[in-house]
Amino acid sequence: MGDSVRLAVAASERAERISRAVLAALFVLFALTFAAVALVRGDTFFFRLATEALILGGVAMAVDVLLGYAGLLTLGHALFFGLGAYVSALVLKETPSFWLAMGATLCVATLVGLLAGVVFIRARGVYFALITFGLAQVVFKAVYNTRELGGSDGIIGVPQIDIPLGLLTVSASSPGSFFLLTLIFVMLLYCFLAWWMRTPLGRLLVAVRVNESRVPFLGFAPWRVKLAAFVMAAIVAALCGALYPMLRGLVSPELLTFQTSGNAVIMVILGGVGTLIGPLYGAALLTGLKSVIGTWTEHHLMIIGALFMLSVIFLPKGFAGAVLPRLRRYFAGEASNASLTKKDAGH
Repeated sequence: MGDSVRLAVAASERAERISRAVLAALFVLFALTFAAVALVRGDTFFFRLATEALILGGVAMAVDVLLGYAGLLTLGHALFFGLGAYVSALVLKETPSFWLAMGATLCVATLVGLLAGVVFIRARGVYFALITFGLAQVVFKAVYNTRELGGSDGIIGVPQIDIPLGLLTVSASSPGSFFLLTLIFVMLLYCFLAWWMRTPLGRLLVAVRVNESRVPFLGFAPWRVKLAAFVMAAIVAALCGALYPMLRGLVSPELLTFQTSGNAVIMVILGGVGTLIGPLYGAALLTGLKSVIGTWTEHHLMIIGALFMLSVIFLPKGFAGAVLPRLRRYFAGEASNASLTKKDAGH
């Protein structure tokens, strides 16, 4: 009986991994198809728009680490996105080096995430959401009123750099090349987070979300697990933010506003909470809708809000949340049929 249960659990986890891998592969295929069409048309605008969608999708993945796996709703994750963008812009203005900018962002994000996390994770529920929102607003106002950081204008004139990648060099001034680089970078982040969630620490994170009071009986401190998740989410958001000035050539205080944080949460809900790959679909959908509907009417936010409410009503688990169970059942059925075939062949 024990062996049959273990085999069933292993088959279920395998079907889950395959299902998520299929969704990730389809997203990459969709992105590459979009890039091919944009390349044929020579459309720089859509390349830049798609690259921005990928960057914001990375931020949404970071939010999903907290919301979907730790059960922590953050309304101020724009703080780390903007932090990464400003650190990267300051470094690039002085020394136009991709690796130096990313390294500096990683160090600063880890430190700030650790310091903020120690305070934030003591709060629960709506208080956690409010305290993250409050600090992001404080930092936004501080940056907005700091002349050395450009004030309300932000930092402009960030150089478009060449990015050495071993045998080849990618130029940030080439829309197609930088789009592909961003796609690879974001998908590597996704693969890392998907692997991290399968480690003992990631499983503990889910346990903390499901029943925090029982985790200490396993010999672990819930606050440490949540702190690790918070720091990880801060790093992912900041690293994605570090790509923003390379794309746009500037950063502004608007990156730190509630609108950025709110959009990230909406992307997670549209794509599917707790799926990691869903936020990327949500980012592509929301960015595309804002661009297309924005060309039709200046009241596009009302239409997007209405569409969002409809999606919450009819697809409460988001796109990936609706598709994944069907894929799981399909691959679980395939595995079961293969097992039965093997048994019959043995007899």
